[in-house]
Amino acid sequence: MAEETKVVRASAKTLLRRRLRFARTRVRELRMIGKALASTKHPILVHVIPMRRCNLACTYCNEFDDVSNPVPLAEMKTRLDLLAEMGTSIITISGGEPLMHPELDEVIRHIRRRGMIAGMITNGFYLNQERIERLNEAGLEHLQISIDNVAPDDVSKKSLKTLDGRLEMLAEHAVFQVNINSVLGSGVKDPEDALKIAQRAVHLGFTSTVGIIHDNNGQLKPLGEHEQGIFEAVMELGKRSFSRFNDFQHNVARGKEHDWRCRSGSRYLYICEDGLVHWCSQQRGYPGIPLAEYTPEMRHREYFTEKFCAARCTVSCVQQVGILDNWRDPQNLKPMPMTPPATPQTQLVQIGQGRGDS
Repeated sequence: MAEETKVVRASAKTLLRRRLRFARTRVRELRMIGKALASTKHPILVHVIPMRRCNLACTYCNEFDDVSNPVPLAEMKTRLDLLAEMGTSIITISGGEPLMHPELDEVIRHIRRRGMIAGMITNGFYLNQERIERLNEAGLEHLQISIDNVAPDDVSKKSLKTLDGRLEMLAEHAVFQVNINSVLGSGVKDPEDALKIAQRAVHLGFTSTVGIIHDNNGQLKPLGEHEQGIFEAVMELGKRSFSRFNDFQHNVARGKEHDWRCRSGSRYLYICEDGLVHWCSQQRGYPGIPLAEYTPEMRHREYFTEKFCAARCTVSCVQQVGILDNWRDPQNLKPMPMTPPATPQTQLVQIGQGRGDS
């Protein structure tokens, strides 16, 4: 791993481009918040999966395979057009490993052409200077890398030792915003690693967040006393980023139920590689309706549907979206029973209680 004291400087031209993109993105984000507060009829954030395949096999992850083909570009554009027509504000590209998609740059360009904010979650292994410049030119606005440990182990290869050189390239060349997410919880052998990763992120000029890894059921387990202390230290480092909207994470860290209104299926959508709409990455299978058939009435119903998994949820992006609506519109509907798909689909992950429980 590179020495943590190493100074990495971007060129004056890159710094100017970065500041301009940051400023424009902030304006777009403020408009997004205003639009979300004014109306509940559109999705705020949508995760799209252009590639389920991944080059890694982290043992805690249930969101990848090693066989899937990339979703064709024409199909990705069709899905993005549908989301734009719904009024979606932000698209986050995830996976699998999205950088394995051969036409990812054009996917990002299409997001921007349709007026939506473009973000991506990656493991970072395919980043190099040329790829970073391509992402700059495509118009990417946010990038997040989750780093699980300081040195690779049998749980995860996403280590600071492995990725630090790529982080330095991002600090030197990226004009988009970079967030480094460290992790605590299930499967993390040395919780001190999370603080070291967060400190390195801040030293390089990135924002820093901390996630709590869910168990195999997609639900939380409380952190130990020592882990909680590290959690608070990392959270303090991340106060200048969007992670400051994070009261729910304190409950997650302590294994406490969180009282909030999950608007997944409405304000947040997860679109899998088959083009089906799901609550989130940890509840794939419901409603399981093709995006082209997902009507405003369906979104309206999900907005008012109480989610059985919400109280012990660890999916922070869904909870952050929920902040904009937690103050209004109580949820008094139960999930509809699942309808088997008319045609065979890739096996879906269905975690937790059965859907449609009353």
